[in-house]
Amino acid sequence: MSEGSGYVPALRYRALTALYDPVVRLTSRESAFKRRLLEIAELKAGDRVLDLGCGTGTLAIAAGQARPGAEITGLDGDPEVLTRARRKASSAGAHVDFDEGLSTDLPYGDDRFDVVLSTLFFHHLEPAAKRATAAEIARVLCPGGRLLVADWGPPQDALMRIAFLAVRSLDGFELTRENAEGLLPSIFADAGLQRVEQVDQLRTAIGTMGFYVATACGSK
Repeated sequence: MSEGSGYVPALRYRALTALYDPVVRLTSRESAFKRRLLEIAELKAGDRVLDLGCGTGTLAIAAGQARPGAEITGLDGDPEVLTRARRKASSAGAHVDFDEGLSTDLPYGDDRFDVVLSTLFFHHLEPAAKRATAAEIARVLCPGGRLLVADWGPPQDALMRIAFLAVRSLDGFELTRENAEGLLPSIFADAGLQRVEQVDQLRTAIGTMGFYVATACGSK
């Protein structure tokens, strides 16, 4: 997971990387929120799809299995989780290309993707990196291409606000502030993306998951 000019290991600390999959699965309702994001995405055969901050590849693999014929690429800044992702994809018989790179300087040309997916990634980024990443997404999306994000959003109530303190304590109160304040849509809009909105939310054991969509300009 990239942050600024470097990357953040899974769960922020390299020693915890081996625990990443079970922790995410148990705390975030992973199957439910990733299934919901793919339902919203409605991928089509032939879509060129980037899973940004792909981690160990769970979403990228699921996307390929849900929509055979789509071209799936996963990108992450952490070579260790990419090794795990490639191993998982091989075991699942899924064809996914995994690339190492930073979200603030994507290693792709303009208009490269029809769809960019991102889950539990933006809350790891510093404010400036959030904006640089949104600008890079706008650049690599083709005209009319779509961004779909599932990440921590404004807590629905006091219980969710308390639950979210666990994430904020681990990942940093400043890094997660804009998520907690519901500012992701404005960050995407400021990057030039259009029709930005939060389309759903999901309660989890550690906070409210928000689902966000945006569309790249029709011409560039």
